[in-house]
Amino acid sequence: QLFTATNVAGCDSVLKLILTINNSSSSLLANTSCDSYDWNGTTYSTSGIYVDTLVNSSGCTQIDTLDLTINNSSSGTDTQTACDSYTWIDGVTYTSSNNTATYTLTNISGCDSVVNLDLTINFSNSLTDIITACDSLTWIDGVTYTTSNNTAIFTLTNVSGCDSVVTLNLTITNSTSSVTDLVSCDSLEWNGLNYL
Repeated sequence: QLFTATNVAGCDSVLKLILTINNSSSSLLANTSCDSYDWNGTTYSTSGIYVDTLVNSSGCTQIDTLDLTINNSSSGTDTQTACDSYTWIDGVTYTSSNNTATYTLTNISGCDSVVNLDLTINFSNSLTDIITACDSLTWIDGVTYTTSNNTAIFTLTNVSGCDSVVTLNLTITNSTSSVTDLVSCDSLEWNGLNYL
């Protein structure tokens, strides 16, 4: 563009304008993140709309806007009590108490959900009930045994709430009877007793 003006000496002065217009710029970023989000050198941990004003490559104002949604991770404890062993969500079979195992799932927000195991393992036990009885025995299972037996079992619950398996080791001895027909004059000693 040319422009003519009069200079101080009263003569024409021709001016030429070379104009460059640089524009401001802006951007909008919508983002969803778990727990926190780093943007333009700042870490954000709550949802909101954030604005950052910078200078663009042309030297003009650049306004960046962040529309941020923060979803949170979660954690919880899975408290379990089992007898002898327990297979948890991690696929591991535990045979002793454990409070250090963790397993990570995805919660409804798409973030980590860390589950901690608090496992108590109680144990079953077994014992043998050794009995000698005459003729018969009615055992804890309600059965009356008339012969020796070492295979019968009965399951109770121990103080830990687990099985307590009792095996019967029974010896049956049979009573005997006999008749002794003795004839004696005046007195008789029999089985250590004197009869008159």
